[in-house]
Amino acid sequence: MNPQHRLVLASVMFAVLWTLGMIWWTGVDTVNIIGLSISGAVAGVLWYFAMRWWIHWVEKRRVGSS
Repeated sequence: MNPQHRLVLASVMFAVLWTLGMIWWTGVDTVNIIGLSISGAVAGVLWYFAMRWWIHWVEKRRVGSS
């Protein structure tokens, strides 16, 4: 499994766990489930781009400092 697939898998797992945790915290209601599912998807996408940027930044610093 290459790093890109691991990052996508980690982002999906983050989105699912975040969504389930928020639904558990706020309670089961149709409006909550729909809203939190959309928010979870957005959070997963943002997590993916933030981690991709972070990994790129760390690798750039690591290579540049050698």
